[in-house]
Amino acid sequence: MRYIFTTLVFIAAMFSTAFYEPVLVTGKVTDETGAALAGVSVTEKGQKNGTATDANGSFSIKVASAKSTLLFQYVGYETQEVKLNSQQTVNIKLKPSVGKLEEVVVIGYGTKKRKELTYSTPSAIYGSRAPGLSMHDAEVYNTEDYDGITENRFRKVTDEPLSTFSIDVDGASYSNVRRMINYGQMPAEGAVRVEEFINYFKYNYPQPTGNDPFSINTEMSACPWNKEHKLVMVGLQGKEIATTNLPPSNLVFLIDVSGSMSDANKLPLVKASLKLLVDQLREQDHVAIVVYAGAAGLVLPSTNGMHKEKIMAAIDKLEAGGSTAGGAGIKLAYNVAKEQFKKGGNNRVILCTDGDFNVGMSSDDAMERLIEEERKSGVFLTVLGYGMGNYKDNKMQKLANKGNGNHAYIDGMNEAKKVLVNEFGGTMFTIAKDVKLQVEFNPVLVQAYRLVGYENRLLNKEDFNNDKKDAGELGSGHTVTALYEIIPVGVESDFIEDVDELKYQQPAKNKKSGLKNEIMTIKFRYKEPDANESKLMVHPLLDEKIPFEKTSENFRFATAVAQFGMLLRNSEFKGNTTYEKVIRQANAAIGADKEGYRTEFIKLVQNVQSLAKKHTKRDESVVID
Repeated sequence: MRYIFTTLVFIAAMFSTAFYEPVLVTGKVTDETGAALAGVSVTEKGQKNGTATDANGSFSIKVASAKSTLLFQYVGYETQEVKLNSQQTVNIKLKPSVGKLEEVVVIGYGTKKRKELTYSTPSAIYGSRAPGLSMHDAEVYNTEDYDGITENRFRKVTDEPLSTFSIDVDGASYSNVRRMINYGQMPAEGAVRVEEFINYFKYNYPQPTGNDPFSINTEMSACPWNKEHKLVMVGLQGKEIATTNLPPSNLVFLIDVSGSMSDANKLPLVKASLKLLVDQLREQDHVAIVVYAGAAGLVLPSTNGMHKEKIMAAIDKLEAGGSTAGGAGIKLAYNVAKEQFKKGGNNRVILCTDGDFNVGMSSDDAMERLIEEERKSGVFLTVLGYGMGNYKDNKMQKLANKGNGNHAYIDGMNEAKKVLVNEFGGTMFTIAKDVKLQVEFNPVLVQAYRLVGYENRLLNKEDFNNDKKDAGELGSGHTVTALYEIIPVGVESDFIEDVDELKYQQPAKNKKSGLKNEIMTIKFRYKEPDANESKLMVHPLLDEKIPFEKTSENFRFATAVAQFGMLLRNSEFKGNTTYEKVIRQANAAIGADKEGYRTEFIKLVQNVQSLAKKHTKRDESVVID
């Protein structure tokens, strides 16, 4: 009997020991649609043990025992607890958080009273505030800054035959406005840059076949919001370079760790975002980390990309606190990048901040001069914006534009994955710099024209041939799209503004009859990433009469996005477009949409349409400061 009892005790002890031995648990986290969620926090309850999901939503964590409980936390989603009960594989779906917005909603130019609004935020809870701070208080502290935009008007060809501008590959305006809409706000007009809405999406243009780094693609049809006008699309496709063939990288993460970055959608999101980028690094790549708050400091010297654990450990240790000495941080980051400069490589500072610099060099002019001076070193700049409430969009734009760089707004981990994983080459590797376009219109066919968007990228006509004039950069695999609305000769329009006839000038005549079928000629200038002299490309466009329904998906989707931007800005040129028309047009041009960005766009338009309907049904009072 004693033998049997002893045996039972021994067996029980074995099972008990098995339950309390360390266990490796793996799995995958997705949203309700099955899309992988990157950067989800996976921790063992009651322990300091934790990890985060990778770009595919997968995770691996070693826990204390088979009876442990895992916590899954992700900004904008409900926290979920899972008791293992001996499970070693855990696959879960997170549900979006649902909450209530309070009565007063902050908008970019004042406040608007409205009834309670229920919202669901699949990408993130876009704002976080200190405990006890109501939305009524929040309106007082909303210091987000956006430069005003004077929308491009129609120009008479006889007066201004040339249109000159710099390319813009940024998509920050779209993701920032998406954050506002998903948070129940209609965006301020200054936040809507139509060209960045259009260029947020990738278009199916052919790869370049010659020695030039990009292909040129044009298309023309009737303008969908004004049938009397024509619309011309100009698209550039950057050469796609496989990640394995990209030149070695010398990266410096410049991270704002000031007190304003403590919110969940700021420094915690920065850390999770950069881990996605670290996962992309190769043996030939190196990373250093510089931080700034009241002062700037080097947290991690330049480290080989193979030492991912060391780099991520340095990121994990970052904490927010103090004021914001942005200028000192920028100087130190560029110095570190120059010390490790890789000739023929990708030398880049990656700035992660809300843009709220408030100590030392903080004025726009001083920061611009600093960036302009530093870019001469051959170090490029990527600006990643985070947070809300004090977000300085205008400052972020200026830094990126002056620093041979690009600007993205990260409103959640899905956007981080898009910018730092899916578009890794385009974000991090420049294949052509100072890319400029100059369009000459044929007065025989074109009475007036209007460039849709690009208001802050306009150049003087003389700037096109001036290699000292800075312009935009094009990354590996990036697409750039521009639209021109054209009023043909013979069409009467209230948009054309006449001046008195000149006394001493004679109107020019097109004596070259062979050019009568050319509606315009598009010229491009660009430089190789390490060159100082530009190269010229010329592309004439013939007058075509293609029905809108017969145009490409590229053309139809780009025009749908442009119309959405014009509606948000309440553009005087929006013509007969409506949200319903945008949805219908985008649905018909959705294409393959492997990443789901176009589907998300349609949902966003539907959200705005719903908000607009609610506004018209309510008796609202608007207070303008």
